Amino acid sequence: MPPRRSRGVFSDLRNYFLRRPEIPTLIEFPTEADRENYRKRILQRLGVSVESYSILNIHQIGIRVPVKFVHEELMHWEGNSPFWPNHIATIDRIDGSRKNIEMNLLGQTTPRIRRWLRRIAPQFGTLFLMKALRIQHQPHRSDFDNARFLLYECSGGYPIGIFFQYVRSPIESQGEVERAQLFLAVSFDFYGKQHWPRGVAHTWEKIHNRVTANVMNRFKQMCEAEFREYTSDTGIALLLAKRSPSP
Repeated sequence: MPPRRSRGVFSDLRNYFLRRPEIPTLIEFPTEADRENYRKRILQRLGVSVESYSILNIHQIGIRVPVKFVHEELMHWEGNSPFWPNHIATIDRIDGSRKNIEMNLLGQTTPRIRRWLRRIAPQFGTLFLMKALRIQHQPHRSDFDNARFLLYECSGGYPIGIFFQYVRSPIESQGEVERAQLFLAVSFDFYGKQHWPRGVAHTWEKIHNRVTANVMNRFKQMCEAEFREYTSDTGIALLLAKRSPSP
């Protein structure tokens, strides 16, 4: 069964912040050198300067559906998607090409408060504005792993530099078995330019990791349920009916 959509803020808190994800997704690194090496390999694949950003969190989950199917589901991401906490982090604007996305706090509550604070905090509640740097719908000719991805530059109140969703085929030598391997990563620097107290940064990081893991678990659940429906006898019959010429 696909995941149920949250009904409100309290549902979002329960489903994304309080619930322990069934499958852990955060990639752990034994040393900082390993983390740095992995960061450089990821960013070089995406065509982003490795000196400009500091990747702190990278998550991975295997999904038992084709890579192309996962990428297409990512392109259908919108405000009512059942894997996103839209009552807390509300998608207020998303264009058809997915090149520009605006994310605000608490849906329609934020614009009301912003009207009261327009002189002192006109951007109150803006989590981030996402502008696409690169979207790769088809694997590059030189790609050996069938990779597709969405790469965004982020600005706003949330301390993120870039955000990307990356899906590729499994690599057997790394023990990956599911047909699609989805990565989600953000870049930010709590310990450098942002100058936040370390305790606050550590708490924020833990919350971020919990929410991200639950998002990816719910996305996996949705993809696998929809793919089963798509490949069922009923789904195939509907697809053939759509392709049949009209009498």
